[in-house]
Amino acid sequence: MRLLFSALALCAAVLGRAADKEYPLVDAQEVRARGGLPNFFLKAQTTGAEVKVGYLGGSITAQNGWRVQTLAHFKKAYPQSTFTEINAAIGGTGSGLGSFRVQQDVLSKGPDLLFVEFAVNDGGAEPRDIIRWMEGIVRQTWKANPKTDICFVYTLTEALSPAMLEGKLQRSASAMEKVADFYGIPSITLGMEVAKLAKSGKLLWRAPWPKTDEEKKAVGDKFVFAPDGVHPHEWSGHVLYTQAIVRSLPALAIANNAATAHVSNLALDPANFERATLVPITAAKLSAGLVPADMATDAFAKNWSKRLPAMVRLTQPGQAIEFKFKGTHCEAYDVIGPAGGKVAVTLDGGKPSVVQRIDAYCTYDRLSTFVIARDLPDAVHSVRLELLADPIDKAAVLAKNKNKIDKPERFAPLEFRPGGLLLVGELVP
Repeated sequence: MRLLFSALALCAAVLGRAADKEYPLVDAQEVRARGGLPNFFLKAQTTGAEVKVGYLGGSITAQNGWRVQTLAHFKKAYPQSTFTEINAAIGGTGSGLGSFRVQQDVLSKGPDLLFVEFAVNDGGAEPRDIIRWMEGIVRQTWKANPKTDICFVYTLTEALSPAMLEGKLQRSASAMEKVADFYGIPSITLGMEVAKLAKSGKLLWRAPWPKTDEEKKAVGDKFVFAPDGVHPHEWSGHVLYTQAIVRSLPALAIANNAATAHVSNLALDPANFERATLVPITAAKLSAGLVPADMATDAFAKNWSKRLPAMVRLTQPGQAIEFKFKGTHCEAYDVIGPAGGKVAVTLDGGKPSVVQRIDAYCTYDRLSTFVIARDLPDAVHSVRLELLADPIDKAAVLAKNKNKIDKPERFAPLEFRPGGLLLVGELVP
């Protein structure tokens, strides 16, 4: 997952730098308190309260780093309360998928505080899309519970650091600031100290953690941030991230004697993803003979049961899934990997397009999505997803990332393994 993420981050950085000239960047500031976190602090200070903290993000949040360390800080700072974690981090994913899965992965568990971390994974996305996705997360959260506090946090990578070295937030974080400012959501820039060290020449963006005396001598007084320029070492880069949050908390502790309901009547962008929803693939029409996997007993499906609401494995050419929906956007949420095949996607009876469910990083299985249609008229649309018999030169696919086929039997099948439909709208009969 880290190799995939590093490549995505590099690509995002290139695209981001090209577009920075066309999109105004926001001045970097460690904390913007705005409306603060009044409900969180009120509950945290209540004896016997159970406080739930949600973490929605990518692989940097998935690490045992700032997420684990901030929860430990809360437990120590407020011993009179009980803190539990809602870990909703998935590596290599951004706020687009986050807007579809926030209900299932976070809101269904009743968070009191929600941290949202997608600035790195959204590095190559268009600001318009970022705003719609992040606003969708905000509006869904407050629709579920107006008293849930939200905090945006912005992480950093070597590839995305040029803007920060000039005192500006990267393009993705700058777009997120528009949402934060509109809704009064606090934001914390976790990489201020990282950028300061980098600018002074005291940071090693990518290096293994020095263990021997010789390795420590070679590093000298440099701060070793991460092994790959992306995912911080838990005991160095992640500590800087956690310290930034801890320093910012006093500014967010706005005094309030009663819980405050957040208001979200107006919209920054009327086309935001408030209507984004994750629908089990089993709600669609399945070809004869297709049987949904038992998520409790099927060994493969069980591995993904925390994220995918269901799973159907298409293994024979011609097997298909069909459905209709009323809305403006549609994606498939599936597992790609060595056994991936090709899928013919037909929208509204038009000419099919072909989507391949294996890429250069597929030496292992991972969650993924693909867009079926976007920016559609808000009307009823029909979709057919059919597994094809078309062969794939998987060795050539893997070679693009210098990977090789290890066991031919792993790569021999041609499958499609969807678990959900991502809709801005709803299924219709």
